[in-house]
Amino acid sequence: MRLDSMEAICLGAKEAGAQFWEAVLLYDMEERQCIREESMAKMLTVWTAMVEASDSYTGQRRSVSGLVGGDGLKMRMYNRRGESLCGDYVGRVIAEALSMAESNACMRRIVAAPTAGSCGVLPAVLIPLWNQQKLTQRQVIEALYTASGIGAVIASKAGISGASGGCQAEIGSAAAMAAGALVHIQGGDMDMICNAVAIALKNLMGLICDPVAGLVEVPCVKRNVAGAMTAVSAADMALAGIESRVPVDQVIQAMGEVGRHMPLEFRETALGGLAATPFGKEIKQRQKERE
Repeated sequence: MRLDSMEAICLGAKEAGAQFWEAVLLYDMEERQCIREESMAKMLTVWTAMVEASDSYTGQRRSVSGLVGGDGLKMRMYNRRGESLCGDYVGRVIAEALSMAESNACMRRIVAAPTAGSCGVLPAVLIPLWNQQKLTQRQVIEALYTASGIGAVIASKAGISGASGGCQAEIGSAAAMAAGALVHIQGGDMDMICNAVAIALKNLMGLICDPVAGLVEVPCVKRNVAGAMTAVSAADMALAGIESRVPVDQVIQAMGEVGRHMPLEFRETALGGLAATPFGKEIKQRQKERE
């Protein structure tokens, strides 16, 4: 079995009498020539790194540019005051997305999921749920296999690099991975996972990559929040039985086409979008003067 389409994973899972996540596990075992326990232990290290990054966040560090840092702490304190319009879970999702993406900008240890610039999305939806529902390590690991299989398909059919496909390839892919992971945890079937992935990708399709001064800071950190929120809403829609009219593999293919036709200015070059605003140009000039 190859991880080059969602259809292939689903068919492989059905043939093996397995779930989506387990089909991805079996692929990893075959690809790396390892036993089941070794593969799962490796995935556990990924989860441990996510949790450690969250637990060690203090909000005191700032990025070199000074543009990023402290917002995750602000959101955490806001939630603790009970002021969030979104409620406890979503409020924590926002805080985790900010905290993790800030950690990347501040050169702390994070897990690229699927990229460093989109590292906040997957842990943002999983860590609060893990705490809230008292999930087991096994449940989280299964969710991570689900997410990694989705990411592998998108990388194969479309791409996960902002330089090649815009921010839809990074935040969009992360949102799709997170949406599928949430559906699995909540007991959704493979069709629901596919619908969640399709809905998430459709809702972020066309998102440009326009980092101010070429730094993975603005608007990157807050886009992790947008990706996480998209993941939660896509998962809920899929779990409610709402379907994507366009099949998931066709959605992924379309995302790839959009990325290939996206102007160079909108693909991580810092030549367009927010990077080209007066503010963006000012920050770029400051960076040059520092160098």
